[in-house]
Amino acid sequence: MRYFPHMETPRDPNASRYEHVGKGLRRSDLDRDPIKQFGNWFTAAIEAGIRDVNAMSLATAGANGRPSVRIVLLKGFDHDGFVFFTNYESEKGKQLDANPYAALAFYWIELDRQIRISGRAEKLRGRIANLFSFASRGQSAGRLGIASKPGGRWTARAGCAHGEMTERFGDKRIPLPPHWGGYRVKPDTIEFWQGRPNRLHDRFRYTRQADNSWLIERLAP
Repeated sequence: MRYFPHMETPRDPNASRYEHVGKGLRRSDLDRDPIKQFGNWFTAAIEAGIRDVNAMSLATAGANGRPSVRIVLLKGFDHDGFVFFTNYESEKGKQLDANPYAALAFYWIELDRQIRISGRAEKLRGRIANLFSFASRGQSAGRLGIASKPGGRWTARAGCAHGEMTERFGDKRIPLPPHWGGYRVKPDTIEFWQGRPNRLHDRFRYTRQADNSWLIERLAP
């Protein structure tokens, strides 16, 4: 089969196939609380020295049902959910306004581990948290956050707006713009995937119950 007929020398995507070497995952290895289990794996990823350990895929879909996915950074997590920040006027912000459900995915290949999370996304109410995140972006990124509209065309006017922000604020703290803030994804399912040789992967899914307890099920590889 020619996967890339336009290329003189077609390359088979399977040629770079990676053989998983994970030691497996048992039910007894799991914490009954999926947030604690996430914390255990997240800590292990940090200790393993994985770069951008908090990078995660965020999938959203608008009113038309067409999905969109991109990489964002996890900024915090607790039993209320998983937090990220963005421009509310971005594509993801508009999609979440139309359809508040989202999915997250982490993949740490060095540990042969993947975590999938799905649930409802809600805007953070606290101004303090939003302000803290915006300030942590640094001056240049802060100016860009005010001047640009993510996903829109970068025009000469947008470049001028960034320059105007630089001239206006200089080294002063940039105020929190109304279109910047956070979302918290409150999970209703969390799946932990451990790669194993021969594609006999281990998968466990936590599903939130009506009383906020969690049902744990082993899934087929």
